[in-house]
Amino acid sequence: MLHQFAPAVERLRIAAFRTGQEALHGVAWMGPATVFPQAVGLGASWNPDLLRRIGEAVSTEVRGMRARDPRVGLNVWAPVVNPLRDPRWGRNEEGYSEDPALTAALATAYTRGLRGGHPRYWRTAPVLKHWLAHNNETGRDTTSASVPPRVLHEYDLPAFRGPVEAGAVAGVMPAYSLVNGRPNHLSPYLEQELRTWTDRELVVCSDAAAPSNIAGSQGYHATHEEAAAAALRAGVDSFTDHDQDPAPTIARVRGALERGLIGEHHIDTAVRRLLAMRRELGEFDPEDDPYAGLGPEHVDTPAHRELAREAAEQAVVLLKNDGLLPLSAHGGGGEDAGVGADAAGGAGTVAVIGPMADACKRDWYSGDLIRRSTLRGALAERLGAGRVVHADGSDRVRLRCASGGWLYVPAGAGAPEAAPGSAGSLNPAHTEGRTDLPPVTRGEHPTELALTDWGGGVLTLHAPDGHCLSAAADGFVRASAEEPGGWVVQETFVLDPHGDGHLLRHLGSGRLCRLTPDGLRTTGEGEGPESAEVFTVEVTERGEDAAARAAAAAGTVIVAAGNDPHINGRETEDRTTLALPPAQERLWRAARAANPRTVLALVSSYPYAVPEADAELPAVLWTAHGGQAAGTALTRVLFGDVSPAGRLPQTWYAGDDGLPGLFDYDIIGARATYLYFDGTPLYPFGHGLSYSRFSYDGLTVTRDGDTLTAVLTVTNTGDRDADEVVQLYARAVAPRVPRPHRQLVAHERRRLAAGETGRFAFTVPVAALGHWDVAHGRWTTDPGRYELQAGASSADIRLTAPVAVGGPPPAPRPVRESGLEAAHYDASGNAVLVDRTKTRGDAVAPADPGAAARLLFRACDFGPAAPDTAVLLAARAEPGEARIGLALADGTPLGEAVVPCTDGPYAYRAVELTLGGAPRGVRDLWITLRGAVRLARLDFGLRDASREPSRAAGGH
Repeated sequence: MLHQFAPAVERLRIAAFRTGQEALHGVAWMGPATVFPQAVGLGASWNPDLLRRIGEAVSTEVRGMRARDPRVGLNVWAPVVNPLRDPRWGRNEEGYSEDPALTAALATAYTRGLRGGHPRYWRTAPVLKHWLAHNNETGRDTTSASVPPRVLHEYDLPAFRGPVEAGAVAGVMPAYSLVNGRPNHLSPYLEQELRTWTDRELVVCSDAAAPSNIAGSQGYHATHEEAAAAALRAGVDSFTDHDQDPAPTIARVRGALERGLIGEHHIDTAVRRLLAMRRELGEFDPEDDPYAGLGPEHVDTPAHRELAREAAEQAVVLLKNDGLLPLSAHGGGGEDAGVGADAAGGAGTVAVIGPMADACKRDWYSGDLIRRSTLRGALAERLGAGRVVHADGSDRVRLRCASGGWLYVPAGAGAPEAAPGSAGSLNPAHTEGRTDLPPVTRGEHPTELALTDWGGGVLTLHAPDGHCLSAAADGFVRASAEEPGGWVVQETFVLDPHGDGHLLRHLGSGRLCRLTPDGLRTTGEGEGPESAEVFTVEVTERGEDAAARAAAAAGTVIVAAGNDPHINGRETEDRTTLALPPAQERLWRAARAANPRTVLALVSSYPYAVPEADAELPAVLWTAHGGQAAGTALTRVLFGDVSPAGRLPQTWYAGDDGLPGLFDYDIIGARATYLYFDGTPLYPFGHGLSYSRFSYDGLTVTRDGDTLTAVLTVTNTGDRDADEVVQLYARAVAPRVPRPHRQLVAHERRRLAAGETGRFAFTVPVAALGHWDVAHGRWTTDPGRYELQAGASSADIRLTAPVAVGGPPPAPRPVRESGLEAAHYDASGNAVLVDRTKTRGDAVAPADPGAAARLLFRACDFGPAAPDTAVLLAARAEPGEARIGLALADGTPLGEAVVPCTDGPYAYRAVELTLGGAPRGVRDLWITLRGAVRLARLDFGLRDASREPSRAAGGH
């Protein structure tokens, strides 16, 4: 019962059960289903009601598909609620927002839809991903996020807490990574935090293969039996490991039980939680299950198709518009723009250019598209095919073989194939490439290939019939794929310079390509560059030249740029830059030079840094990959059928220089996200333009006990009906500790007719103005002045109202009575949080042992009688010694202690330090760590125990 694939128990009439059905933006991996926009696109809608309705549709399709295929699971692994701290994260497409409050609001709505409205039975049982503080794919199973207490309680936990407290969540899935040196699958916060937020039984499902990582790649425990026991004790209930084979998991748990590492009660607890979830899904009361009648006819319904279109429309964000949009029915611009100057060529026609122009992309967590709408297709349907000029922006190339002849794609090599996953695989990673098509070979006449450069040297090659070159399971390269896809993408290549030519390297296998009498194939084991074919790349037409020609032939140009969700940024692969791929930069520049009436439509899973496009082009839009209705939705927005009202769910930076390190999770210290970023973003959090105009008026704030009520009016002063997203932020005016520039506390998206005035009322807990007080380990709202700010984005504040919070000032740290937990510092330099023990607690160590780490503790109350000793609880595994020094903030040294080797990172020793400088009263304290040492805590006291006893450091 503890494995993902739990077998049937016939004597108890319990059926087999599988935890885990991907349902991030539609039912994934189980064949045709309605595909909604990517999660980050749903985040751009800022619309909880929309998310709830999508959740209802997705869970209905889960039930309907299960009626046809029992392998479809009712325990759905969605949504992803990790705040989007870093836009380079490969899985940016899976989250909702960089803001925890917006993330929690949307996740709560989506899980409510997934759960269903019945008071007893759940339509599906959603599991939140990925617990906890997970925003990097690079080394994702071995890297540790150093998360200070304030970041933990103010940023990472709230995104999970909201939907859990709402009662719509069945459980969570831990992340592959570590937090403060401890694997997330052993997180003490599963019991200390998660399971204190609700009275429900919550299920913790491991991520795939993660249980094996604990004693494997992470080396955290010596044996898999110890690892399984530790996971069960920490609260993991279902082990997703070894695919459908439960035997290794069973053996490990039995071994742990026999060794006394766990008791039967640990197993009973996990099984009870799993069975409780299955009971809520109606499995044991099928005659009472209100959802039992849902069948295949509830998949791809007209209502779901309409909802997919509505969602794609709501996800479009208008970033810039100098009046070119909306386009007229004649293909021209807005009211004053006419239909396109004849000088630009082709008045009344639209050129659509770029790799996203005729694409409707799936991502790793998409279902199989039943319907597919592209921008080119939607424009042709609206205007007529004769008024749409198309250029995909790829280079046309021929590859000459050094061994003679040209690379040649046989006719018919790209015969139609089924989309990945359509055979009903539980995971498309288990499918292999096509081997029934003729391989690419060498011929006397060249085949002209379309080369698309996705940036970073990564490219795809398309045959004349549109199919991608792909390496199959037998190593041969064939033109067999409709698009890149799969867990290991087989359709991407790199051209490595080699002498006067290039070697063609297949990225999926990492191997070079060589020509054999049977065709082009990847090199074998042990074969080096000398075995590979050397190619000369002959460009017959550059993509930017075709773009310029198409742009000059049209009245208006739309450059559709962006990413393929399987390339250069996805699960397992972070981005290294925010820059648009250079080839796509050249496309919009060439189009702009040929026709100034050029719109840049970015279709992508993540933000780009495009400051020059913003400066030079009259209009810029962004949408995430919009699912099955992507092209129709974007076209309707371009032509003004729908006024855009999407808002950015994360900051768009002007360049890479504005970003902290990928692994720096301390958003306060790193000054990251809109909350703390001190620079000027390209487009701020919450930004998005409209085809209408809105005025804000009369913000008032009243208080009733612990609740604030903010009321304002918003008027649509434009001449068209449109949605407005009213955003309410809070700000501490003169905080004693670093606080956000402003922080979202409420929002509402609402349609207002032209000329209509709407009254918006928001209730905000006073506690939302507060922060985590590290000095006392609790949430607190300091007395002082605050502001509530209403506006159209985090940088477009229209109204401000003051709020005063009374009460006594915060007390200083009671260091004489309580000591200091090292991890509860106020500020630090070169410090990293590590695991104090393998089960719970944090310590601090230098991030770089070759440099000093410094920790600042503000407002430490040493009392009227100066302590003369400090007892440091420290550990050091390496031979030799390290030093820990104490000093007051004014520079007064208090002393330094030597920490010898303690024979292990968890073997803490109490080290006594005689203090100089006689600290009295309330002072700021600096602690300096030198060498590879871990500091857990320190206590202060007097040597004369009759005067004032010192707290025993070794007992903490």
